Amino acid sequence: MTAGTNAPVAAAPKKRLTTSAMIASLAADGQRTVSAPFGHALVKLAEERPDLVGLTADLAKYTDLHIFAQAHPDRFYQMGMAEQLLMSAAAGLAREGFMPFATTYAVFASRRAYDFICMAIAEEKLNVKICCALPGLTTGYGPSHQATDDLAIFRALPNMAIIDPCDARDVETAVPVIAAHQGPVYMRLLRGHVPMVLDEYGYSFEFGKAKMLRDGRDVLFISTGIMTMRALEAAAALAADSIDAAVLHVATIKPLDVETIKREAARTGRMVVVAENHSIVGGLGEAVAGTLMRAGITPPAFHQIALPDAFLDAGALPTLHDRYKISTSEIVASVKAWS
Repeated sequence: MTAGTNAPVAAAPKKRLTTSAMIASLAADGQRTVSAPFGHALVKLAEERPDLVGLTADLAKYTDLHIFAQAHPDRFYQMGMAEQLLMSAAAGLAREGFMPFATTYAVFASRRAYDFICMAIAEEKLNVKICCALPGLTTGYGPSHQATDDLAIFRALPNMAIIDPCDARDVETAVPVIAAHQGPVYMRLLRGHVPMVLDEYGYSFEFGKAKMLRDGRDVLFISTGIMTMRALEAAAALAADSIDAAVLHVATIKPLDVETIKREAARTGRMVVVAENHSIVGGLGEAVAGTLMRAGITPPAFHQIALPDAFLDAGALPTLHDRYKISTSEIVASVKAWS
């Protein structure tokens, strides 16, 4: 082309996502991370708790329990690909005075082993801690591995406490706290290189307590798990458009901190947006909606950011998070549309 012609400008080639993006870290480029916070926290706790044992169903490496196994091989039990056996063995150990931490994928605990957890652990109020990787949409390997319904399943189970950590700080500080709690606990597990976010807010996990991370006059995000990280990012982006957003982190789904939620949702003029990495059915959103309705609290608007009531696609996580509108950019776009 000669100078001065209006030649079309070629679009920059779009970065091709590889298969590794199906299991990519949730950390953004340049974000601080901590390697295997669950495994290291468990090793540290085991030095103080001789009753602590670790069990897994052929997934030690993929739940970071291999770190515990290396430090305490005599207190580690590999149960093979038999989740029902895993939970039954954990129940038996708890009956003998041990405190088992049982790990697997969230889909296998909530779907495959549910009856064993219900009858052997929850009904008996045994001191078993069930810590499960790949919660919600944290893998691109399709419905067989995406635990999009685990919170709904375990919320309906009597005696079961439920924890959904946001980041490495949440995991590190939750491990000794759930160990101190007498009774069964289901904790969603973040593994591998886990983002570190909440330390900037002076945060430590407290059982049954929601924590206000930032205040704001226009929007109240009530969020849990990785969606608190996304809500914080969205709040920072929304501030550029003069939308002032608060973020209330709810790490404990059950028992729910209803008093804090009611107090914050009752403040005048704030739209309430519940954000969770879970199906729109049966999770934190419906728990918050029920809490507000029973208390007669009616914010100007109430919205849910959650996964659809559907079996999700397989693919690269960044693509899926955009598709199902749980990425930071999609959250910002949703809030702007609702404002």
